[in-house]
Amino acid sequence: MTQKTASAVGQLMQSLHTGLLIWGGDWNHAMTGPEHVGSLGGRSAIKQALASRQLQLAARDCPHRELGLHTIDHIAIPSDARLLDTTRVIGQSASGDRLSDHDAYIIDFALA
Repeated sequence: MTQKTASAVGQLMQSLHTGLLIWGGDWNHAMTGPEHVGSLGGRSAIKQALASRQLQLAARDCPHRELGLHTIDHIAIPSDARLLDTTRVIGQSASGDRLSDHDAYIIDFALA
């Protein structure tokens, strides 16, 4: 898992521009706490990529749908941005069924 993640992140870093950037999606890695899906090596590769683009994780500490785990869905914002609020959105149908096995996040931040 580590090598696969490192390779994917390396390819992504080659195509992402530098400067003002917001990067989000299903990263399949918790970036804090126990790792259940990804790998600690993959987490490290992602953290290095974030640092290289001067990004911070806005939803890093948000919970996963499984109790005791952290989200694997992330939004990275510029390092110098001030994070104001993070809201977790659990999509449900009218009957209460989950619409996805992933949650959505709304990030409110101010650029420096």
